[in-house]
Amino acid sequence: MNFLRDVFRFYISSSIHVALAVLAFFFITALEYNFKPPITTSAFIFLGTISAYNFVKYASIAGLHHRSLTNSLRAIQVFSAICFLLWIFLAFHLSFTTLLFVALFGVTTVLYAVPIIQHRSLRMFSGLKIFVVAFVWAGITVIIPFIASELAITTDVILTFIQRFLIVVVLILPFEIRDIPYDALALKTIPQQIGIKNTKNAGLAALAFSLFIEFFKKTSEVAYITSLLLFSIILGLAVFISKKDQKRYFSSFLVEGLPILWFVMYVTFKTI
Repeated sequence: MNFLRDVFRFYISSSIHVALAVLAFFFITALEYNFKPPITTSAFIFLGTISAYNFVKYASIAGLHHRSLTNSLRAIQVFSAICFLLWIFLAFHLSFTTLLFVALFGVTTVLYAVPIIQHRSLRMFSGLKIFVVAFVWAGITVIIPFIASELAITTDVILTFIQRFLIVVVLILPFEIRDIPYDALALKTIPQQIGIKNTKNAGLAALAFSLFIEFFKKTSEVAYITSLLLFSIILGLAVFISKKDQKRYFSSFLVEGLPILWFVMYVTFKTI
């Protein structure tokens, strides 16, 4: 039992879960537009997400306490290093254009974590954190699949990018609500600025708008619309019941795993 608990904690703490969520979004885009992105690109995104998230989460801790790291943190460090090396290896198998666009989102990630601008990282700028993360997620999971597959980015793709951006913003809100007691007031997160109730209302409004965007696309698919609607209802419910005092894995497992559920629902409806 302890072994399974440790495996689960490693699965969450090492960012495998969030990487699968990003990959789910990535494949949802490919399914929506009926193409298969190169497997190397999919693996590149998965490994890159693990490397980036663990860098953001643990770089400062490892630097300050490298002599007294716990065994679990050391294991995550080694795991992250292996993922990073494999990520570098796969980079040589991607086109220059793909790497160029990945670099754009990669630089944004670095600026998010490293205090370069005015001795502050992007996450420290008032109210900016959630939108930076949403921009990177939307770019990696909507734009990159098309670039890697050498497909044109149409108006519909731009609408999907906006849709995904809004969805990711809403997906982060339960984390923002959970972290109210811990976030510095200078961050001016959405819940800090407008309160929990208004944050939930804003999240539900953003989800409604993301659904409304679907009507502006030239081509739509019943399976996609149905799965998107169900996903939005579940995500909206998760935002609605979010509170500061959450169960340990409510946000980091249940909420963060919703993109995976959406992918499963989409595949199911698409095969019926």
